Amino acid sequence: MSGVIAVLGGVLWWRLGPMAVGVVTPTRGPAVEAVYATGTVEPTVMLPIAPRQGGNLAELNADEGDTVRKGQVLARFEDEDLDNTVRELASRARYAQAQYRRNEELAQRGFQAKLELDRIRADREAAEAALKRAEAQRGFLALTAPADGLIIRRDGEIGQFIPTGQAVFHLSCCAPLRVTAEVDEEDIPRVRVGQKALLRADALPGRVLDGEVAEVTPKGDPVARSYRVRIRLTDPAELRVGMTVDANLVVSERQDALLVPTGALRNGTLWLVRDGKLHRQAVRVGVAGAVRSEILEGLEPDAQVVDAPTEDLREGRAARARPTDAKESAP
Repeated sequence: MSGVIAVLGGVLWWRLGPMAVGVVTPTRGPAVEAVYATGTVEPTVMLPIAPRQGGNLAELNADEGDTVRKGQVLARFEDEDLDNTVRELASRARYAQAQYRRNEELAQRGFQAKLELDRIRADREAAEAALKRAEAQRGFLALTAPADGLIIRRDGEIGQFIPTGQAVFHLSCCAPLRVTAEVDEEDIPRVRVGQKALLRADALPGRVLDGEVAEVTPKGDPVARSYRVRIRLTDPAELRVGMTVDANLVVSERQDALLVPTGALRNGTLWLVRDGKLHRQAVRVGVAGAVRSEILEGLEPDAQVVDAPTEDLREGRAARARPTDAKESAP
């Protein structure tokens, strides 16, 4: 009989005795409300360099990663046929010029009709125009850099036929790198030009880079249900074209917010240990982060907050607080 009483006593103690719970004290720190997006580093200005006339690549003088100057010859195409054409037309132009000079002298002496001289002048001008046109076409077979910049892509090998208009090089120039990010259509109303952006890249672990929203495209993608946002980089030197980044576009930021572990919240309420008992406390939540959440109203700075509430917590039940180490972190 005494054994049964002992068992019943143990059950009652387990149900009615003080419950051990882990507690934390709210901390102070920054609370950042932000819109999350993923993006890619890209040139602000990227110029494709393509031939105006198709042909076979005969010479490559630049490659990916090269820094080039405006006017620098990057590649040449086979121009043997055009060279022959230019020589032929140059010979015709010289002959036409010589013919005109001889007939001009005859006309000055009165031995040549003005009408015939006008015809010979027209022949000379036509020959010179044909020569200039052929020389210009030959010039199209040399690809030159339109501005100072960096070659970020090359498509084509020596001997390969490149059609008219197909880019052989892509040149990054004229402006620093930027990030282009895709923002969900539900979040885009909270994004505006001039907004602060915090960027993280897997290629730069532990680094947070600053940026600023420079442009929000007016038309979204109806398939992806997102809008494109351009972010200006404060220090683009550490990034490279093509890197992926995580972007947090800051909507609001408070430096001295009252913070609790996000896991302590249950539908806008916290469990507190006060005077040795459990109490449910309704609070007004501000910025909710993955690790920490901001409490705007309903919580004292020195409160003992149950860090991991469970379903068996009951209002007024005796509790024994067990301090838990909480990692300091912003939302």
